[in-house]
This record gives sequence, C-alpha cells and structure tokens, in this order.
Amino acid sequence: MLSALVLAPTAFACIWLGAETWTLLIAIGIAVLTWEWVHLCGLRTRVLPGMAVPVAVLSAGILAVAEHLNAALVALLVGWALTWWAAVAMRGRARLAYSAGWLAAGVLYIGIAGIALIELRHDNQAGRANVLFLFFVVAFSDIGAYLAGRAFGGPKLAPSISPNKTWSGAMGGLVAAMIVGVAVAAALAPGGASRAAAVAAMLAVMAQAGDLLESWIKRRFDVKDTSSLIPGHGGLLDRLDGVIAAAPAAALLAWTLGQGQPLWR
Repeated sequence: MLSALVLAPTAFACIWLGAETWTLLIAIGIAVLTWEWVHLCGLRTRVLPGMAVPVAVLSAGILAVAEHLNAALVALLVGWALTWWAAVAMRGRARLAYSAGWLAAGVLYIGIAGIALIELRHDNQAGRANVLFLFFVVAFSDIGAYLAGRAFGGPKLAPSISPNKTWSGAMGGLVAAMIVGVAVAAALAPGGASRAAAVAAMLAVMAQAGDLLESWIKRRFDVKDTSSLIPGHGGLLDRLDGVIAAAPAAALLAWTLGQGQPLWR
C-alpha cells in the first residue's frame, strides 16, 4: 500500500504536468525495465551484450521525442539485431545463463511500449486524456480481475501459465475496465460512452494478455518476480505488464484517429 501511495501519485502528476515531465518519467522507467530484463537473462547492463538493450531502447526513445517515429522504429529493429548478434558472439566465450533470442526480445518488448507511451502523451490536445484513460483502464482491469477472482473463483483461465487466474476474474476485470473507461471519458471529454466502453474493453483484453505473457516469461526463467525493487510489488516489469501490452494498441488507435482526438471519439 505504501509503495502504491508513492508510485501512483508520481505517475499521475507527471501525466498531468506535461509531455516533458512525462518523457522524463518514461526515460527513468525504461532504464529500470531494461535493467530488470537484462538481469532476468542473467547478465549485467554495465557490459556487453547486456548494455546493448538499454542503449537501443533509449536511443529509439530519443528519436521518438524528436518526432522521428519511423527512425525510432528502425532503431529498435537495428538494436534488436545488434543485441542478438552481440549475445551470440559472446556466448561462446563465457558460461552465460541467457539465450540470445530472449535478451534481444527485450529491445522490442520494452522499446515498442516506451515509444507508444511517448507518442500518446506528445499529442498536445488529447495526450493527457488518452494516457490517463489508458492507465485507469489498465489499473481497474487488474483490480476488477483480482476482486472477482477472489469472490467467485471457478475455472482457471490458463493454469499452466498462471494458476491463480480464473475466467471469473478475467470477466470481472473486463467489466471494471469498461465502467471506469466510461466514467473517465465522461470526466475528461464527454461524449461517446459506447465507444469508450468498447475501447476500454479492447485495452483490458490487451492488458490481461500482457499479464499472462509476463507470467509465462517468468515461468520460463523460473522466477516469482522480475526483481525486488518495489516492496510488496516485485519489479517494475511485474507492475507494468498490462501497460506494456496495452500501450501499443492505444497508440495505434490514436494514430488512426489523428492528432487531437480522444481514443473514444
């Protein structure tokens, strides 16, 4: 609870204050996420090939901030390839506990989400509303899933990946996300309640898929949490798994709608 009381207001304050403050928070977040990913793969970020992951992702983020989106995406692909090459090249020289493919995957996994979050907030007219909508929907999808799963139980959603998740929890998270999505949309830019519910449902599904993906990744590495950085929460990857999956979908929708348009219009 104490961790949440510190983290949540900080995140929402940065969203509210503007694109510059938000970009600084994203840069810090990317640095932590890549550090956790490299350590999950059994390496360190201070030396190659582990160093390649944060360098590639942060370089792409700088290009995104400079409004060179295509170049940022190309940088991620180049960074993925170079990280994979460096990992393969060094694997034969030392006894390392990682797979080159897994290490390089972190560049795309974290980098695409980071660019999406930067692009969403950099829309001066609708950026604040869209990022707030995304975070509220993902947060309440998680809360609703937990409460419904505890209250109703029932058949397991994916027992081989995450034994505690149930279908009732998934439905509870979906309903909670839709209700909150409609409420947030009404507060920030009234109109389009049905569309707000539909967009919230889509983001909630993506967030729950991201949660399952993160659980599968942790099973692959045989760990409970990606780190112990946040007391009571685990690592930043553990807390942002839903956002990492939902943010690219939200950014793609925002790009389709055009500048200045809320996601639910």
